[in-house]
Amino acid sequence: MTHDEMEAIVLSFPGTATGTSYGKPAYLVDGKFFTRLRRDDASLVLMDVSFDEREMLMEAEPATFHITPHYKDYPSVLARMESLHPGSFRNFLERRFRKIAKKAAVKAWEKAQAGA
Repeated sequence: MTHDEMEAIVLSFPGTATGTSYGKPAYLVDGKFFTRLRRDDASLVLMDVSFDEREMLMEAEPATFHITPHYKDYPSVLARMESLHPGSFRNFLERRFRKIAKKAAVKAWEKAQAGA
C-alpha cells in the first residue's frame, strides 16, 4: 500500500483529522487516536487488536505484522505499510472507528456504506 492509498483510506472515515499523539503526527477521530504512521519503520499503528489476534497475525504474516516493546502491553499491532493489504487496513480501521466515533456518526456512516 502506498502512502497516498493509506491516507485516502484513513480520511474516508467521517470526522477524521490530522493531529498529534504523544508529539507524533497521527490521525484522530473526534480527538481520539485512530492510527498513525511510524516514520522510523514505515509501520501503521493498529489499535483494538486482541493479544491472541496479534499473535496469530504475526505468526501468519511476519513480513507485515510485528510489535515493539513499547506496544507489547497494549491491544495493538504494527503493520508495515508496504506489505499491508488496503482491504485489511480498512477492516482494522472500521473496527476502531466503531469504537471511538460518536454513535450518531457511526450510524450515519453505516447507512452510507449500505447505500454505496
